[in-house]
Order: sequence, then structure tokens, then C-alpha cells
Amino acid sequence: MSTAAVPGDRPVLLTVSAALTALEGAALLVYAVLELANVNADRASVAVTSAVFFAITGGGLVLCAAGLARARSWARSPVVVAQLITVLTAWSFVGGETTWVAAVLATVSVAVLVCLLNPRSTAALAADET
Repeated sequence: MSTAAVPGDRPVLLTVSAALTALEGAALLVYAVLELANVNADRASVAVTSAVFFAITGGGLVLCAAGLARARSWARSPVVVAQLITVLTAWSFVGGETTWVAAVLATVSVAVLVCLLNPRSTAALAADET
């Protein structure tokens, strides 16, 4: 079975990884807005810097998701790094009432990694480099 990508043929798993990455980016953008909506005088600088961080990160993930949807190889590395960080972050939510957060974060991140590192996805992204 050949893993070579036909030009214009985007593997389903690459599309899934792009969609999940876009969802993660959108969630971070929403979180940035919510952070700004809850600014109070006691923690104004923390809220603003957190909102800026999450907005930049979320926007970057949305941009990378668009790159993945177009099978652009440049988008793979930042998405892989973000997923590895998210898997490690999920560990901090294990225990108590936040275990479900850990499960969601880890599940989505592992799903993106599996889809993105699939041989067909890798071949489609490599085709962009030629």
C-alpha cells in the first residue's frame, strides 16, 4: 500500500486533525474573551496578560489549522508542539473535580497527534514540500 499523496487528495485524518486544532484554537480565543470580561482591579494585569497570551496562542492554532486543512507542511510542527504541551498540561488536572478536564484535553491532543502523524497525513504534508 502506497502512502504517497495524490495532489489535491487530503487524507481524512489530516482533515480531522485540522478540525480538532481549530476547535482548540477557538476555545482558547473564547477563553481570552472571558478572561477580559472578568477583569477586576485586584488582578487587572494578570487578566490582561493572560487574555493576550490565550488570544495569541488560540489565533496561532487557528492559523495552523488552516494550514493543515490546506496540507501545508509548515503547520505540522507548531501543532505537534502545542499538543505535547497540552498532554502535559492535562496531567495537572488529574484528581478531584477537574479529572474530566484532564480526560478531554488528553483525548483531543492524542487524537490530533495520531491523526497528524499518520503515514497518509505525513505523506500529504510532505507533498507540499516538493
